[in-house]
Amino acid sequence: MVLQPVNRRSVPEDVFDQIVAEVLSGEMQPGQALPSERRLAEVLGVSRPAVREALKRLTAAGLVEVRQGDATTVRDFRRHAGLDLLPRLLIRAGELDVGVVRSILETRLHNGPKVAELAAQRRGPELPALLDDALRTLAEEPDPVEQQRHALSFWDHVVDGADSIAFRLMYNTLRATYEPALPALAAVMADEVGRPQAYRELADAIGAGEPARARQAAHDLLEPATAALLAALENLEENR
Repeated sequence: MVLQPVNRRSVPEDVFDQIVAEVLSGEMQPGQALPSERRLAEVLGVSRPAVREALKRLTAAGLVEVRQGDATTVRDFRRHAGLDLLPRLLIRAGELDVGVVRSILETRLHNGPKVAELAAQRRGPELPALLDDALRTLAEEPDPVEQQRHALSFWDHVVDGADSIAFRLMYNTLRATYEPALPALAAVMADEVGRPQAYRELADAIGAGEPARARQAAHDLLEPATAALLAALENLEENR
């Protein structure tokens, strides 16, 4: 375990970040006991309350288990952590985790059509106008990076129309993970965000209250770019 003295401007956050990095890298294995609060404070050069606060956050994130009067142990994040960990998993040790990218793409292609189906079933009276406005902005935008942002705004309305808190929170996490990569993805995503008619078909199906049509339209919209990205990932893995 390699821990470094902490920048005191954000002590609990820095303690949290260092231990998260150790857990995700595998340096701290599930079932392994963490050093005591006192020892962690000494190694990191911080106060015990700062360590205690960081451990509370780690517990809430599902990364460690604190038992009164016993050692704090590492948990298997694959079984206990939530979606909020996803952005941290995407890039580790300065490298893109191809497996995480693949899982995000698969989730996108799986969830998008279902969300569209639910939006067609549960849409409120204001949804068609919101989708029309988003499509107008998307169609008028020439910049490929900004096109992706407008496309995300379109999907924001679709997710809201689905009226599912689980899908809403999943979408929030996927969007937060995806947005920093917009410039790098511009070329691959151009065929998707540059197809306003495909978005129009989806918006019309939702507005007409046709769930099956909306589901198919969402799949037709999302599948080409998803397939292209998955193929690019396969090439990346083969060339490593």
